[in-house]
Amino acid sequence: MYKIFIVEDDPVFGEALERQLSHRGYQVWLVQDFQNILAQFEAYQPHLVLLDVSLPFFDGFYWCGEIRRVSQAPILFLTGAGDEINLVLAVNEGADDLIPKPFRMEAVLAKIQAMLRRAYSFGAHKELVRYGDISLNTGRGIVCCGQAEVQLTKNESLILQLLLESRGEIVPRESIMKSLWEDESFIDENTLTVNVARLRKKLKQTGIRPFIGTQKGIGYFVRAGA
Repeated sequence: MYKIFIVEDDPVFGEALERQLSHRGYQVWLVQDFQNILAQFEAYQPHLVLLDVSLPFFDGFYWCGEIRRVSQAPILFLTGAGDEINLVLAVNEGADDLIPKPFRMEAVLAKIQAMLRRAYSFGAHKELVRYGDISLNTGRGIVCCGQAEVQLTKNESLILQLLLESRGEIVPRESIMKSLWEDESFIDENTLTVNVARLRKKLKQTGIRPFIGTQKGIGYFVRAGA
């Protein structure tokens, strides 16, 4: 049974989420103590986090960063402030996606199902993907080049895996979104753009020269000879 950790300070909204998810067979922890969120997370060890931005004491961006230091569990922001700035901040702290309020519960449930499926099923059959001096450990979400390595989020790892396995071909944006989120009708295109930008920045940290190319209006590809 998948465990979901809800960090939402609106009791009506939080309890509605808890009821809906419990009704669908998930085990749910609804946070009550907003001063000690990380300790509760570590005690519960959830498979996925639903995280609001506006919280007492520290905001959701802070707690996202704290959770990401100790876990690679998918993090989905639920926020009424769903503009591009918050999307960038969320992804930079390690979030997997952001869905703005108000939203349809069906959209959130579909996204949760897709995130859990890809996080704990997709790519499990192939632990190591290589390309020249670059190697991606899909199980650990770590990319290496020589002696340098960097930790990727679930999204970043899956995007890189898709590009490496399709090297020599342009991978359409729609195909990437479909592979990661399964139903792109719930996706803001900026989410993919920000994830790719963050992935490129992390690859640069390992000394990998720019090798993810963009075919404007179509998709992404791995540059030959990179």
